[in-house]
Amino acid sequence: MFGAGGGTSSYREVEEAEFILLWGSNARAAHPIYFHHVLKGINNGGSMYAVDPRRTDSAKFAETWLGINVGSDIALANALAREIIRSGLHNTEFIEHSTTGFDKFADHVEPYTLDFAASATGVDAGAIEDLAHRYAMAASAQILWTLGITEHHNGVENVLSLCNLALLTGHVGRWGSGLVPLRGQNNVQGGGDMGALPNKLPGFQDVDDAAALRKFEDIYGVTLNPQPGLHLTLMFEAMAQKALTGLYIIGENPADSEADVQHTRDLLRGLDLLVVQDIFMTRTAELADVVLPASVGWAESDGTVTSSERRVQRVRPALTPPEGARHDHEIIGLLAERFGVSWPSSTPEELWDELRSLSPMHKGMTYARLEQGEGLQWPCPDLDHPGTQYLHAWLWEEDLGGRSPAPFSLTNHEGPKEKLTADFPLRLTTGRVLDSYNTGVQTRGYSSPIRSGVDLEISHQDAQRLDLTQGERVRVSSPRGSVEMTISIEKDQAEGLAFTTFHFPELVDLNVLTNDQWDPLSGTAEFKAAAIRIDKLAGTSSG
Repeated sequence: MFGAGGGTSSYREVEEAEFILLWGSNARAAHPIYFHHVLKGINNGGSMYAVDPRRTDSAKFAETWLGINVGSDIALANALAREIIRSGLHNTEFIEHSTTGFDKFADHVEPYTLDFAASATGVDAGAIEDLAHRYAMAASAQILWTLGITEHHNGVENVLSLCNLALLTGHVGRWGSGLVPLRGQNNVQGGGDMGALPNKLPGFQDVDDAAALRKFEDIYGVTLNPQPGLHLTLMFEAMAQKALTGLYIIGENPADSEADVQHTRDLLRGLDLLVVQDIFMTRTAELADVVLPASVGWAESDGTVTSSERRVQRVRPALTPPEGARHDHEIIGLLAERFGVSWPSSTPEELWDELRSLSPMHKGMTYARLEQGEGLQWPCPDLDHPGTQYLHAWLWEEDLGGRSPAPFSLTNHEGPKEKLTADFPLRLTTGRVLDSYNTGVQTRGYSSPIRSGVDLEISHQDAQRLDLTQGERVRVSSPRGSVEMTISIEKDQAEGLAFTTFHFPELVDLNVLTNDQWDPLSGTAEFKAAAIRIDKLAGTSSG
C-alpha cells in the first residue's frame, strides 16, 4: 500500500469511522479481537457494508450485504470507482495533489457500468450504486479485507483495486480513513517486518537496493545476493524441475496447507533432503529426513510480535520448553556453528537491537520502551518518536513529504482461472472458522466446545437438485482428486456455491481439491475458487 507492507490504520480508528467496508473477510471468526473493534464502531454509529460471496457471521452485522460472485471483486471495485467519478463524488483536490494516473484510470473504468458489474458480480446494480455513494460521501471510511480477496490468481490486483477507491476519495492518510489488511494468522506482519520475504530485507528494504544491501554486508562481513529469492510456489516449481533438491522448513506445514496438496507431497518425497523444524509432528515433519523440535513461540519464547496495526509488543515465556526442544534462533545458531561459521549466542534483546540497527522503521523501539504500555507502532525512527498511529499522512502534506504521488492502478476483471463445467458445476470456496488455526497444527490437539468440524455447506437449491439431505456423506471431486465429506444445508448459502474450512486435514484432506493456479505477483494460490462436483455415495438415497 503505497510502498509500505502494512495496514495504514490503528485498530481504534474503526471504532470512530463513519463507514466500514468489510470486503472478503469473515473477521468475526478469523479475527475476533479486531472484530470487537468493528462492533464498537457499529455501536458508535458507524455503518458497515459487507462484500462477500457468503452471508458470513460478520456480514450478518452489516447494514447491507453484497453477495458477490467468487472472483468478481475487480468488476465490483472498478464499477464503484466509475460511479464515484460519474457522480462527481471523487476528491478532485486530493487527486490532483497526491496521485498520478487519474485520467487513464477514469478511462479504464468507463466500461465497468453498473449493469456490467451487476451481471459479473451477481449484485443488484442499485446496491452497487448505493455502496459507491455511501463510501465516497462518508467523512471517514475504512476498507478491511483478508484472504477472501488475496487467495486468488489476481489477489494483488484485487487489493490494488481497493487502494484505487481510497485514492479516488481521499480515504487514506488521515485518522479514521484507511486500508486495513487483516493478516491471515498470528504474527504474519512481524514475519514480513523481519525480512521473511524473498524480495525484502528486514524493515521492508528491497533486496536489490544497493545502499540497503550494503548496510547488511558491512555488519555481517559477507557479500549478499542482490537478486530476490523464490517464493514458496516458485520453490515447488523448482522442485518439480529438480533445480531445488533440499528444503529446510521452519514452522510451516505445506504437506497439508498447499493447494493441490497431493502434488505437493509427491514433490516433498522426491527431495534429496528435507529438514523440518516445528513444535509438533506435522504431516510435513512425517515426510522429513530430519526433524528439529522447536519451542512454542507464543508460550515458551521471549521476544516480540507485531499485530496487523503494526504494533510491536513484547512476549514472555509462560512455560519452559520440554527436554529436547530449543528456541528457533538457538537451533539456527547451532547449525551455523556446525557449518563452521562463528555465530555468537545472543539473547532475544540483543537480536532485537541488531534488528533496530538495520531497520530504520524499528530504530526507536528499545526493549525498555516496548515494556511500557501497549508497545509501539512502526515506523518509529528514533528514541523520541511516539510511534505512528496511521500511515501515509504525507499524502496530505503540501510537498508530499518529498515523496512521489501515489499512482492509480489499472486492473482488469477476469474471474477465476478454473471455469465451471458440466463435469464440475459448483464453485468451492474455503475459509476459517472460529477457534481454529490453519491446518490445525496448534489447535487440533485440544477440544473446544465452539470448534466445528468439516462439513461442506451448500444451498437448499443445490441439495434439492442433487437429492441430498442434511448430514449425508458424499463424494466431493475436483479435477485434482476426491474426498468424502458430510453435507450441511445452509439457508443463507448462495446457489451454486459450496463452502468448507481447511482446519482439519486429519478428518478431510480438503486441499486435495483446491486449485494451485497462482498470482504471479504474490505467489499465492487460488484457494478460494475451485470447480467441484458432488456425488452421492453408493448405497445412499434421500431420506
